[in-house]
Amino acid sequence: MSKIAPIALTNLTTMRVGGVPKSILRCETTEELYKSALAALNSDEKFQILAGGSNTVFADDVSDLNIILVANTGIEVLEENQTEIELRVQAGENWDEFVAWCIERGYAGIEAMSGIPGSVGATPVQNVGAYGQEVSQVITSIEFLNFESQQVDLKPADFFEFSYRNSALKRDLRGVIGFVDFKLQKLGGLSIPMASGQITNHVKAPYGAQLPLNLVRETVLELRSSKGMVVKDSDPNSVSCGSFFTNPVVSHAKSLEFPKDMQKWEMDNGDIKLSAGWLIENADIPKGFSLPYSKAAISEKHALAIINRGQASSKDIIELARYVQERVAARWGINLIPEPNLIGF
Repeated sequence: MSKIAPIALTNLTTMRVGGVPKSILRCETTEELYKSALAALNSDEKFQILAGGSNTVFADDVSDLNIILVANTGIEVLEENQTEIELRVQAGENWDEFVAWCIERGYAGIEAMSGIPGSVGATPVQNVGAYGQEVSQVITSIEFLNFESQQVDLKPADFFEFSYRNSALKRDLRGVIGFVDFKLQKLGGLSIPMASGQITNHVKAPYGAQLPLNLVRETVLELRSSKGMVVKDSDPNSVSCGSFFTNPVVSHAKSLEFPKDMQKWEMDNGDIKLSAGWLIENADIPKGFSLPYSKAAISEKHALAIINRGQASSKDIIELARYVQERVAARWGINLIPEPNLIGF
């Protein structure tokens, strides 16, 4: 592990906000990560685990906060046969690079999650997903340091109680992930059946079709880029942490209170997932909207993203988020839940 000179967290997060922390410690192995986290846990100091910085918004003043950077990398084959492969992936691996690595080798199951920023170790926390796929569908087990017991445990996927954009790790199971085990399929270069009409409609294929893995990746990157959801220096609408709010889930009965033409999806348990973007735009908050004198704005490409238009403060971001919540609650009676971790507020 190595200490690096504290720098503003604007440099370590995709939202590009946040002050200068007290210290930054970079951990390049799982052992270093656990050791550093344990030491921080047993001190009186405030600390935060940080990897890709794509799902975190830090306050402007974090001068009392110690940052532990997750930088352990590596991909290991655990078991392989003609139809499946099990992989162990260190928490610090870049998620999109891992997706591309799998696609190059013909491993299916995560191709529709191309372009999602962040690290592999962060994906289980909120059960990252996109275009009909979720990481919980392919995770078999996770090794993590349990902060309560202060023991390192390797637990099966069902231990983490995954649900839509949620898990025990996000709710109440405090700890730090060291590595994640995945089971992917070998389907001759084809994807698993597509559970996204956006993808199949885009390539004029029937819903549920198995498509070439490269085609799925190219399509997803194109779709995400059109919404500013692929981090690019050339795209000011990508200076965000992706979707700022989760799509709310309501009962079928509750969903009948909303217009028939509203974008919504039926879930496996019969509940209905509503489009948070639709709720925002139909609460008189258009794409590109900004509060007076603020350098934060709603993305011009996607109503669900809050962007930093340049030198925004974290206060700018949070004030706009609260305004959106208040407007949607007043118009639709729905409380939008922030998706990123809000640290130091």
